[in-house]
Amino acid sequence: MNSSAWIEKADKYIMKTYGRYPLVPVKGEGCYLWDADGKRYLDFLAGVAVNNLGHCHPKVTAALAKQAAELIHCSNYYHIPSQIELAELLCNLSFANKAFFCNSGAEANEAAIKLARKYSREKYGLDRYEIITAISSFHGRTMATVSATGQEKVQKFFDPLLHGFRHIPFNDAQALRDAIGPGTCAVMLEPIQGEGGVVVPDASYFQEVRKICDENNLILIFDEVQVGMGRTGKMFAHEHFGITPDIMTLAKALAGGAPIGTMLATDKLAESFTPGTHGSTFGGNPLVTAAAVATVRAIQEEGILNHTEEIGEYLMGELEALGKKFPSLITEVRGIGLMIGVELAIPGGDIVKAALSRGLLLNCAQEKVLRFVPPLIVGKKEVDEMIATLREILQEL
Repeated sequence: MNSSAWIEKADKYIMKTYGRYPLVPVKGEGCYLWDADGKRYLDFLAGVAVNNLGHCHPKVTAALAKQAAELIHCSNYYHIPSQIELAELLCNLSFANKAFFCNSGAEANEAAIKLARKYSREKYGLDRYEIITAISSFHGRTMATVSATGQEKVQKFFDPLLHGFRHIPFNDAQALRDAIGPGTCAVMLEPIQGEGGVVVPDASYFQEVRKICDENNLILIFDEVQVGMGRTGKMFAHEHFGITPDIMTLAKALAGGAPIGTMLATDKLAESFTPGTHGSTFGGNPLVTAAAVATVRAIQEEGILNHTEEIGEYLMGELEALGKKFPSLITEVRGIGLMIGVELAIPGGDIVKAALSRGLLLNCAQEKVLRFVPPLIVGKKEVDEMIATLREILQEL
């Protein structure tokens, strides 16, 4: 079927939870997608920071094919070798001692909320359960993570929300100090706000956050669902700030496109998750963990982190040059590595649509921020192609 036929069928059978663009991808390779009509697209969205190794990375697809032929799923009542191997890899790469596996970033954040509350309940009593999060944050679509999210547009229509969450301005250490009360148990933050518009905090902010948490015996949770797994040029974004959390969540890019989430924690906290307190039927199954092992190893072995840092600087420079050429349209360029936002003086929706018509996939966050999260394997050739297209669009505006 062609794209029009697929879209017609989607309109009939798929719930309209997304404002979908008229694109039907059927094939991907590297930094490119092809639609059902054979048109090629340069992908600077990467499944919203999921396809960090590009589409259909050979090591990931080989791992999936091999595992699919051996064992796709079994219960978490049993020990799963690829799950154990992935847990070991992630713990050795991070501050953590233990991992819990699930299927998405929302589930990973849900697990983090539950662990923080259970640990605090056991250590400090029943009244210590409040979690402080940031305005403009995004932590997921479950009821708990919607309640944790600091965006009214995400929470709208779903009252009553879960109580026990307080939202404060991001990048404001004093606001955090002022918000802490006797019932506070944890602070949950994104090292860089993605859905919030690619907001990068001051260099000293997280140093202060860590200090405040230590002074008040609070658990520090980092939501690295979007910014982890090399997106910023380091395996985990919090490494840029010289501190470690007590709990970290990962998902999106962890398995090269296969659906997986994980919550990593220190031994001290992990002990609160005893048999029966939490679980996931599909979490960490053989198929997705095999893909994730291949993904993590590829990031380590193929120089992805150094490349991300280098090409990120190049992309940032090219975008800043566009800002100088079109100062009435571009007000700021910000980001780290290949997590870059371009603040516009106008809504960005028409730019995204114009790019799509020209075979370029972009995304807009918070209405006026173009978000650039291409595959980490992107090269100067693809950056130059994207910049040329974007320049044409801005020139027309």
